[in-house]
Amino acid sequence: MTLWIDVSVSKRQLKLYDASKLLKTYPIAVGKILTPTPTGNYIIINKEIDPGGPYGALWMGLSKPHYGIHGTNDPSSIGKEVSLGCIRMYNDDVIELSSMVPIQTNVYIHK
Repeated sequence: MTLWIDVSVSKRQLKLYDASKLLKTYPIAVGKILTPTPTGNYIIINKEIDPGGPYGALWMGLSKPHYGIHGTNDPSSIGKEVSLGCIRMYNDDVIELSSMVPIQTNVYIHK
């Protein structure tokens, strides 16, 4: 399997692929205008279950320091531009995604 993650900031969607085959699409929240989600190619470098604070049930850190894919304690924020640049997901979704993707998974973030 060649798993990778595609994040569309404008569509507010995170898609999980195995090579060219789409496996799953999730709704996300992204950074606001003053603190945009950084575009580029990154990898997942760590995972933390129940990190506390606003990060919901799980945190997956990206190779860009201080940025990650994480859950939320505010589900109503999903689908909006509200974060400080991180990719926010429903808790059940981020747990499911984390169970499928290993550390070192590529994450491609674009507008």
